[in-house]
Amino acid sequence: MDDLLAAASAALGATLTDPENLGGSGRSGVARCRVAGSGTVVVKKYPATAEGTDSFAAEAAGLALAAQAGAGPRLLAASSPARLVVMSDLGNAPSLADVLLGGSAAAAEAALLDWARACGELATATAGRQQELAALRAAHSTGPGAAGAEPAAAGPAGARPAGARPAGAGPAADGSAHWLERRIFQIPALLASLSIPAPARLASDLAEVAGIVRPGQPQVFSPGDICPDNNLLTAGGVRFIDFESAEFHSVFLDAAYLRMPFSTCWCVFRLPDRIGRAAEAAYRDLVGRVFPGLGSDERWQPGVRRAMAAWTLHAMTYLLDRSMAADKSMIDDGRAAPTARQLLRYRWRRLLAELEPAGELESLCALAGDLLTATENWPVPDLPPYPAFR
Repeated sequence: MDDLLAAASAALGATLTDPENLGGSGRSGVARCRVAGSGTVVVKKYPATAEGTDSFAAEAAGLALAAQAGAGPRLLAASSPARLVVMSDLGNAPSLADVLLGGSAAAAEAALLDWARACGELATATAGRQQELAALRAAHSTGPGAAGAEPAAAGPAGARPAGARPAGAGPAADGSAHWLERRIFQIPALLASLSIPAPARLASDLAEVAGIVRPGQPQVFSPGDICPDNNLLTAGGVRFIDFESAEFHSVFLDAAYLRMPFSTCWCVFRLPDRIGRAAEAAYRDLVGRVFPGLGSDERWQPGVRRAMAAWTLHAMTYLLDRSMAADKSMIDDGRAAPTARQLLRYRWRRLLAELEPAGELESLCALAGDLLTATENWPVPDLPPYPAFR
């Protein structure tokens, strides 16, 4: 904390004191600090690794762009050598996760709709500003590994711009592919390591799903990890607070968070169909103002289904091997959460429910079905609704 205070004070040009540890994750540490005569600020610091350097650059750039749209805290200072950002303090408002896990049904529904609209409003407010984000990120990128690093196993930190890859190709040999594409193409090796047979033509389906991160997709700015605990429901509206993997990416990758729901989060239970559909429609209506073609179901539905497949495959790369050995809650701090086995089986069922009626990605359907059959002996109940809706 002493080092953090010194570096943050130097970056801000004011003395910070009384640090309060706000937790963070293995990828970063977060503290609330007092500024003499000026209230409090929040400091976020990253480790001295390639991933830490990359996450810092994404966070600083993403905060700056989002703050212009009124969607996040203000970036007050950033230090590339120290890999830290100082941002305005939005206080102790609840997150969407808090309300879904402990609020009333009415409050949870309202919060989810507000969150979906906030995602869409951020996308529309920043539409077409890819070069601006790239310039901001470049200004904060220093040191070895700054161009990109593989994300930590439990989530999408450390994202980088998608590589220009031809349709149907595997990942680039030089590692220039988007991190999600690299994860998707890990599936054959993962299955082999667990002695799980791969369905015929799986490689073709993986290539099709990986197209979700390649050029040609409608691109929106996203904080990257838009899980329900990475925001605050403030009096002024929803504010996003985690930009470690901020980037422009396919609109469908964010839309899938509403349908799955919450593609990369520990906080996953079932949403009532009516509420999930309303939230997705709210998001779709807003992004459709920037990309009018998204009003067509022939464009929207296959895009969301492929994004769901991409996120499901991603979850398998960090959950399947450990779940074959033993089960564990998705978070260990006492909050309500599914177990990894519950979540995987739910993801496979949900994906099948989307793909089979559409007659799409038949080898992935076969794989999901095979995995459900192979794990029938897992002693876990079906995933229940969110506590707010029980």
